[in-house]
Amino acid sequence: MILRTIAASSTLTGISFALAAGLIYSLNDMSIKFLSSGYPLHQIVATRSAIALTIVLLSLRLITGGWHHLRTRRFGFHALRVGVVFISNITYFLGLAALPLADAVATAYIGPVFITLLSIFFLGEKVGPHRWAAVVAGLIGTLIMVRPGAGTFQVAALLVVFSAFTYAISQMMVRQMRGTESTFTMGFYMQAGFLLSSLTTGALIGHGEFNVFEDQSLTFLFRPWVWPTASDLPFFIVMGLAIGAASLMMAQAYRLLEAAVAAPFEYVAIPMAVFWGVTIFGTLPDLTSFAGMALIIGSGLYTIWRETVKKKA
Repeated sequence: MILRTIAASSTLTGISFALAAGLIYSLNDMSIKFLSSGYPLHQIVATRSAIALTIVLLSLRLITGGWHHLRTRRFGFHALRVGVVFISNITYFLGLAALPLADAVATAYIGPVFITLLSIFFLGEKVGPHRWAAVVAGLIGTLIMVRPGAGTFQVAALLVVFSAFTYAISQMMVRQMRGTESTFTMGFYMQAGFLLSSLTTGALIGHGEFNVFEDQSLTFLFRPWVWPTASDLPFFIVMGLAIGAASLMMAQAYRLLEAAVAAPFEYVAIPMAVFWGVTIFGTLPDLTSFAGMALIIGSGLYTIWRETVKKKA
């Protein structure tokens, strides 16, 4: 009975982390979409990573009281994960700059299908029919929102799909590292790697010499560095705070849960993207999009109910 109670508590805690991270990540997406029209991608990522790294170090100091969690024997694996996530983020942000916010976020949620498939082949996890049904329902809802036959799937959308695949790979790596690496260790090396990579990119192309493209995504990549205006600073700060907190929460969620269980709860970012699209960018989804959103949310709620039933049994 005690073991069952602990297991149920661990599952609920992991789901709570995944749900909260999805909500907070939406602030990051909204801020990047807002800033993408006036600042280069590498400058945004560098600023975000500097703030997030500060949050990770402060949290580490306040919660653990020391720096021993920064020690690792798997530095090469951390570096590989940083590279995978950096590619995932860059391709997603490039797509985000050209697509409506809700379309980009919805397209990215093909990721849980990749996560489920990879968790079977690389982690040996067992995915039952109920979890398969939840993931498929979320995918159908995503396709309803994206409507590929209506011309939504352009090059920018394909960048987001590729981002979802590399994101799934990074989550598999988190599952493989959870036995030896703490959440703080993974968060520190991730943000430090992002900061170094973005500063290096900025040094190479941040002068704007290569900004000769008309494509919105390519302009976002090669635009020269710009000193932030006072009105834009809050978006930079919110972006950094959001990614710092959400990355720690999501890493912990994937340490506590099987990948196929944690993935559906990230769907909460989709209705949040719709909300930010309406309030910040003035884009209101139609009834078809709301139907897809309802299906996606329903898949996550069904997974919560199914996990509760399974634990009680």
